[in-house]
Formats: sequence, structure tokens, C-alpha cells
Amino acid sequence: MLFDKVTIIGIGLIGSSLARVIMKNKLAGKLCAYDKNPEYLAEAKELGVVDEISNDLGKAVENADLVVYATPVGAYGEITRQIVPYLKKGVILTDVGSVKKYSIREIEENLPAGADIVVVPGHPVAGTEKSGPANGFDSLFEGRWYIVTPCSRSTDEAIAKVSEIWSAAKMRVDKMTPEHHDKVMAAVSHLPHLIAFSIVGTVSDLEGYEKQEIIKYSASGFRDFTRIAGSDPTMWRDVFLNNKETILELIQRFVEDLIALERNIRWNEGDKLFDLFSRTQKIRKEVIEAKQEQPEHEKRLLAEIKKLDK
Repeated sequence: MLFDKVTIIGIGLIGSSLARVIMKNKLAGKLCAYDKNPEYLAEAKELGVVDEISNDLGKAVENADLVVYATPVGAYGEITRQIVPYLKKGVILTDVGSVKKYSIREIEENLPAGADIVVVPGHPVAGTEKSGPANGFDSLFEGRWYIVTPCSRSTDEAIAKVSEIWSAAKMRVDKMTPEHHDKVMAAVSHLPHLIAFSIVGTVSDLEGYEKQEIIKYSASGFRDFTRIAGSDPTMWRDVFLNNKETILELIQRFVEDLIALERNIRWNEGDKLFDLFSRTQKIRKEVIEAKQEQPEHEKRLLAEIKKLDK
């Protein structure tokens, strides 16, 4: 047992999946969940993924050794302000947000100076487009990366304890600075999501096309975009607004590359198109070789979708 009491704030997909890992591996003497959505709380209790639930944030974190922020990052500041009076000395605060510079600032700036409170920011790079405790599962994190991004309030001991939880979830643990993390995630996660949101929005607004036909005849390419674009809108709004400098730089680069691609098509520059497609094919092979292909739960989901298509 790593902790006497763990409190998870936000018991959606990531929070409930982590709760399942903690319960399965007996990592906490008591596991408590708080969520502003009473239906999520009732569902989590009924599913047995936590020991107790609370609709009172202060009471939820009382005597907790570890508090996990599993909400959209835009809520971190207000959460911190509310829980500070109820935190025990030596408590560890950690999070699962995909934007680290902002989340660290929102937590640290709302903690009293000199308070005996440890912060271990981190990001489990995993998820699906679904939400809610019913859609969580303990194998969500298997084979994926957990990136810890230490800050001024981190300690080696706390980092090791938090990392042990994610290792129990069968994640591979890595360490980055918050700045480097946000730059990497902007490229491999944030920009692809933004493009998916844009493409699905563009297709849905096309004139001269019947919307039902677009849905009915969606090939795997568009269908994959809709899966990504089906992700939680609150979470992704907060991501884009709070990592915007890096994302705006990448958008500009993407627009320039897209204009170049348009020019290649317009002027029948087949050799340039072939070179681009060959380079991207090579990257795909490297992703697979690095074992970053689809995890088993996504493969099972896609297999079910294919059955429905037949």
C-alpha cells in the first residue's frame, strides 16, 4: 500500500480508470472520489471503482496523502483555492493534464508560500474519445507513456511514489521539463486533434452534400477523424487556450505545408506528392516499430465498428 488515502477529483474516463488501477493493486487504504457531476459519483460508487464518494470538495480531500486532479486544466486554479484549507501537511498534489506549464502555474500560484504541500505534475498519454466512469477500464494505460514534469515543489521521494502508481498501471515512465512536454504534445497530440476537429467541422458544413450521405458512406479515413473529434470539448478547449503559443506556431507551419501541397496538386507535381507520401509512409512504419501502434482496447473497438459496417 503506497498511501493511506487517495482522493481523485474528477471521476471521468481517466479518473475512473486510474481508480480501477489503484483498487486492483491495493495502492491505497481508502480511495475517495469527488466530481461536480452527481451522476458520475453515483455511477462510480455503483461500479465499485472507489471506496467512497463525496459531493463536498473540502471533505473529499481531508486527510488525503495524495490528491489527483483529473479534471480539465481550466479548473485547476479554482480547485486549488477551494482545497487548500483542508489539505494535510505533506500531501502530494498531482494531475493528469496534457498542458503542464499552465497547470503547474494554476496549482502553485494558489498555494500558500512555505506550505508543506508537494506537487508532482504528470501526464498519462492515454485515453479514448469516450467519457464517464462507465467507460473507464484498468488496461487503458498499458504500454503507454507517463510523463512526469517536476516543478519547484516536487521532491524525488514524491516523484517516485506517484510514478509507482503509473508503473502499476503498466505505463512506461519518462521525465521532461514542462516546457519541453508542452512542445512535444502540441506536435503529436494537440495539432492532430485540432486538425480532426477542423476537418469534421468542414465536411459537416459542405454545401451540395447531404449530411446523411456523408455519415452513411464515411470511409475509414473520415471515420477515424470523427473518433478523434468526438473527444471531450471542455478538455480540448482548455488545452488549446492554455498551450496556444506553441499550437499557433504549429498551425502556421501546417498552413504553409498545406498551401505547398495545394500547389503540388494544382500544378500536377506528381514527383513532389510521391516524395511526401513516401516520407509519411516511412514515419508510419517507424511509429509501429517503436510500438506506438494502436493499443489493444482501440483495436477491439475498431473491430466492433467494422462488424457494424458489414
